[in-house]
Amino acid sequence: MSETTTTLESVDILQILELLPHRYPFLMVDRIIGIDADRKAVGIKNVTANEPHFQGHFPGAPVMPGVLIIEGMAQTAGAICTLAMGGGVPQLVYFMTIDNAKFRRPVVPGDRLEYHVQQSKKRGNIWKFDCVAIVDGTKVAEATVSAMLVARENGGPSAP
Repeated sequence: MSETTTTLESVDILQILELLPHRYPFLMVDRIIGIDADRKAVGIKNVTANEPHFQGHFPGAPVMPGVLIIEGMAQTAGAICTLAMGGGVPQLVYFMTIDNAKFRRPVVPGDRLEYHVQQSKKRGNIWKFDCVAIVDGTKVAEATVSAMLVARENGGPSAP
């Protein structure tokens, strides 16, 4: 089986919206750079104070919830998988596992969060990625995530 290499400079927000079914306020990635097919990439999230989760997490001391950082990692991985599969109708990306999650420092408004994702395993429509979240060169979180991509029927969401 031959492997094709697809290296792109970047994918902007409009292209991400074509690749993923997620929408505001749950879209956690603004741009993807350094794409190497479905093998690795870096997702970018510009963290802003006007995001809805900061209203309650926490008033007067906003901290991005760790689960949303992991979600951004998974969205980055899902987008490059969908792109490698030829794009088209957005796939639904279902989390299967989150392993070895660690949070090292808070992510706050004004941070430029980078999701570094690297494929560690692929079998059929299931991918596993080692992920690291970085702000200003400092690791803020890490996790290994696996997910399954499923085609949407009739262009709309479908149940697993």
